[in-house]
Amino acid sequence: MIDDFEARGKRKKLVAELRKKGISDEEVLRAIDTVPRHLFMDPAFLIHAYADKAFPISAGQTISQPYTVAVQTSLLEVKRRDKILEIGTGSGYQAAVLAEMGAKVYTIERHRELFLKAQKSLAALGYPVDFFFGDGYAGKPQYGPYDGIVITAATREIPEILLKQLKNGGKLVAPVGDSSSQVMTLVKRTGEDTFDYSTHGKYVFVPMLRGIVKEK
Repeated sequence: MIDDFEARGKRKKLVAELRKKGISDEEVLRAIDTVPRHLFMDPAFLIHAYADKAFPISAGQTISQPYTVAVQTSLLEVKRRDKILEIGTGSGYQAAVLAEMGAKVYTIERHRELFLKAQKSLAALGYPVDFFFGDGYAGKPQYGPYDGIVITAATREIPEILLKQLKNGGKLVAPVGDSSSQVMTLVKRTGEDTFDYSTHGKYVFVPMLRGIVKEK
């Protein structure tokens, strides 16, 4: 797992670009400056690892655009020791950013291939993340309630079972919409059965699907 001077320099340029695009959470920017994104990507794309773009990974999925990772993470307002549940581990990059910020991360992936790769990548970097192979729609209520939940795939509606796993005052962020376009939606739990909703721009994610995929 090599992180060289060139990669560190490219991360600094990426952070400067994210600042220009409006990302102001200094802890989010520090984490993106620290986590070696190129180690979560296919070697064929290493030259593009610090471009502010999404790229394909295994199992027909993508590693999110750094700006999108920064937006979702900033909306959660992560503090050290917060319990964060991630729905859709993917490459493991978002989980690494959260762990770098000091969060206690629980992450669920439905593709076994990605589940195994992400475990290997995060372990090599020394991030203590709890991984689960399974259907993200159900969440992990036994480890909640959570300070934050991040859904990293497009959903037509936010599953109520996930909202119920938030602490009072906890936040969930998800891209909500159809397969062509989604609106980044922030939900804050304000009481036993009350939630505040706000929207934060349009995005395009791969769809959130039910069930698990054991093999390619």
